[in-house]
Amino acid sequence: QVQLVESGGGLVQPGVSLRLSCAVSGRPLSNLAMGWFRQARGKDREFVAAISWNGGSTYYPDSLKGRFTISRDNFKNTVYLQMNSLKPEDTAVYYCAGDLAMSGGYYDNDGHAMDYWGKGTLVTVSS
Repeated sequence: QVQLVESGGGLVQPGVSLRLSCAVSGRPLSNLAMGWFRQARGKDREFVAAISWNGGSTYYPDSLKGRFTISRDNFKNTVYLQMNSLKPEDTAVYYCAGDLAMSGGYYDNDGHAMDYWGKGTLVTVSS
C-alpha cells in the first residue's frame, strides 16, 4: 500500500517562504518520479513541479521556474517543495503525487499520468 502524506502548509504573509514535505511509504521512493500539483478554489488543477527518480532532472512551468524548487531525499523517502516569495495567487491545496514511470516530465495540469496521490495540504497566502 503506497501512501503519500503532505505536510507543511499553513497561513503565511506575502513575500515569505514555505517548504512543503511529502512522506512516501509502501515502496522505495527511488521507484517513483514525483510531482507537485495545486488547485485553487474555483480553478482547475495545475502542474507545479516534477522530479525524476534520482533527482537528476526537474521540471517546472515557466510561470513558477526560479521561485519554486522541488527536491527529494530517497533515503528519507521524502519529497520537498520549497516555495519562495509567496503571492496571494499561490493560495491553493497542494498535492504530492507519484509516477511509476520513473523519468518524470512536464505533466499535464490534471496529473492524469500520476499513479499515487496524497490528500493535500492547504497553503494560504494573505492579501
